[in-house]
This record gives sequence, C-alpha cells and structure tokens, in this order.
Amino acid sequence: MRRSTLAEAVIRSRQRKSPPKVDSDHDIKTRVTTLEELKVKRKGEDCLVVIYTPTQANLGQRYVLHKDVTSIGRDRENDIVLDSDSVSRRHAKLEHRDGHFYVIDLDSTNGTFLNDDTPVTANQMRRGDQLKIGDTIFKYLSGSDVEAQYHETIFNMTITDGLTDISNKKQLDNVLDKEMPRARRHNRELSLLMIDIDHFKSVNDTYGHLAGDTVLRELAGVLQKRLREDDSLGRYGGEEFCAILPETSLAGAVQIAEELRLMVERHVFMVEGEKILVTISLGAAELNDDMDRKGFYKAADEMLYEAKRSGRNRVCPQVR
Repeated sequence: MRRSTLAEAVIRSRQRKSPPKVDSDHDIKTRVTTLEELKVKRKGEDCLVVIYTPTQANLGQRYVLHKDVTSIGRDRENDIVLDSDSVSRRHAKLEHRDGHFYVIDLDSTNGTFLNDDTPVTANQMRRGDQLKIGDTIFKYLSGSDVEAQYHETIFNMTITDGLTDISNKKQLDNVLDKEMPRARRHNRELSLLMIDIDHFKSVNDTYGHLAGDTVLRELAGVLQKRLREDDSLGRYGGEEFCAILPETSLAGAVQIAEELRLMVERHVFMVEGEKILVTISLGAAELNDDMDRKGFYKAADEMLYEAKRSGRNRVCPQVR
C-alpha cells in the first residue's frame, strides 16, 4: 500500500513540472530576421588561381595563401611547385606584409611578370592581378567575396583564352551561332577572317617559347586596336586567330584584313630587349546561304592557307 502511494506521488510531481502542451506547430511564432543576420560574416582566403598553363589538367587549380611566405618554383620543396623547365628551382616568393601580399623575384632565369609583362622585383599585388611565372599564369583573388571571384574566374576561363585574354574557340563558336542566324534573318552581311603568324615556329626555336607567348599576347592587342566594338576577336588555336565581322561585306573584310596585315608588319615586338619582326597571313570569307558554322570556318581557313602557299604576309579573299 505504501509502495503504490509513493509511485503515485512521483507521477503527480512530474506532471506539475511538465511544460504546457502545444496543440499545433502553427501556434509557434516565426522569429523575424534581418538581412544583416543572414549575411555570412567571414573573410575569404586570398588565393592564386591558375588561368593559363600548357598542362590543361592544372587549369583552375587554386592555391590558398595562408602563410606569411609562400615559395614558388620547380624544386619540390616549394609551396607551389611548377614542373616546367622554364621555371627556376627557386623562382619567386609571396610575402604577407601589413595586410598585403608582395611578389618577389628570386633572381630567376626567365623572370617574374605582373599583368602586361611588367618585370617583378618586389611588387605589391592587387586584386585581379595576373602573375606570370614561366609558362603558367595565375590570377590573384583577394577579399571577402573571394569565392564569388573564384567562380567568376572559372566561368571566364571557359570562354577566354588565358594567355591572350581574348575569346577562345568555344566563345567564337557561341558568337557565330548567334550572328549567323541574325545575319540571315535580317539579310545582313557577315564576314570572317582567319589569321596566322608566319614562321611562328622559328620565333619559338630562336627566342624560346616564353618569347613566343609574349608575341601571341602582344599580337592580340595589336589586332584588337583596329577591330570595331561589335567585332569579335578570338584565338582559334596555337598561333591562329579569328575575327568575326558583323555587317561587313567581303570587300570590307579584305580592307580590314589588309590594314591588320600592315599594322603587324610595322609593329616591333620587344622581348627582353630583343626586337622581333612578325608578319601574318589572312584569309577572308563571307557567309552564304549554304554554309553552316563549320563550313564558314573552312571557307576562311582555305583562303588563309592559300595566302601561305602564295608567299605569306598577304590577304587572300574567298573566290565567289
């Protein structure tokens, strides 16, 4: 009898301490939050992203700069190892000073360069800077939105040639897929130039591949200066470029091509104090009703090779 009374007393005690029962989830009021509370308050990690490299598998690789000193070179003991004979064993280093990163060249054989081939001694890096070491180009990302910058950089890599900073073949295809139907729909002219550097192999053999990269990059800048805002210039592959010219007849394309040829012929390419003279051959074609994208490229490409066969440093137009 006493045992039963004690159990009942414990049950009654627990019932008194239990919280009131909520009949439904709808009875719980939603807490109001502000936009400031929803923001993720964290600083992104500064990093280098590979945007150009001969080894395609390394494109987009990200190196977080979490140390006060980050070494770069061919030697395996470096923090960032670049397995290339154009990179010195101890090539360069990044130092974190007073909230900024500085890149310092370590008397490397081929030098370290920022942005438009500016030689590095001890230079402060700024967000978006491009760092060239040997045949690899990095982009420096910094700040609280570094993740967004990274994804933007990766997207741009899908449509931009990392060396020359103009459209790549994929983006040229995208532009033509838009411009060809538009030209036909509105009965407008559309022309295409295929451009190739003459004897480019001899430039690489004589001055080295790094000099060849510099020539490609500078050539893109020279061509871009003459082309109009609505024109699209891209690197088709290797030393071959392509220019898409909306609302341009074949005769107009040939005139532009001739101006480009003369600009390049007169331009002096400077690589480490050496003057390099370069010429280009060009083929021109105009869109017709029977062409698809592949056929349009082919028509201009055939004229390019005709220009090369007939002596180089010239423009050959499509025969209609």
